[in-house]
Amino acid sequence: MQRLDLNQPELPDLQFVLMVVALCTSDLDSLNAPAAIRETVFTRCWALLHESPPPTQNEERVLNLMLGDEVMLEALVNVIRQTFEEHGFSELTWEQLPSEPTRESTPEVRELVERIQKLYPPPDDVEPPSHSSSPS
Repeated sequence: MQRLDLNQPELPDLQFVLMVVALCTSDLDSLNAPAAIRETVFTRCWALLHESPPPTQNEERVLNLMLGDEVMLEALVNVIRQTFEEHGFSELTWEQLPSEPTRESTPEVRELVERIQKLYPPPDDVEPPSHSSSPS
């Protein structure tokens, strides 16, 4: 079982926000947070970044954090923690092994992804994802 302590996640803030938003927009049945709370978390995070309502199509429900700054990132972390705390959650749990990416990384972020993978290698008991194309 996977666990994420919302108050002591042992992740940098950016990874924490990306992880929680990914969990909230996933279709994981095993995630301990009900769909309504997940929707609230995403909607509140979206509202910090946009003036328009959040998209309804799942594939469009992605937060673009590239234009944000440290203050925005801190606000997102606080909104996530506060929303889950309001509903009595201090930890997210789910049963899902890491899976293959559904899309190939864009060239712009491939270098960043590779650097993050070097900083945070997968545990020894998890097979790294195989890529159909090799970086040049």
